[in-house]
Amino acid sequence: MKAKVYVTLKSGVLDPQGKAIQRSVELLGFNGIADIRQGKYFEIALDGSLPEAQAREAAQRMAREVLSNPVIEDYRVEIES
Repeated sequence: MKAKVYVTLKSGVLDPQGKAIQRSVELLGFNGIADIRQGKYFEIALDGSLPEAQAREAAQRMAREVLSNPVIEDYRVEIES
């Protein structure tokens, strides 16, 4: 079983790294880019014997307490069997 955790800056939080990436992409000739926001992605291998609900709760707790800063970041958890 695998947990996928996506961490992104909350809407309204400045993203200087995203802006730098956007400028680089535009300099390479890509047009029509309205905005680029940078984030983090984690894959967590979980013990397959865990019930899915327990695995989801564990992954959400990790995301909330360790992998993200809840003041400025949002997170989303997906569980894959």
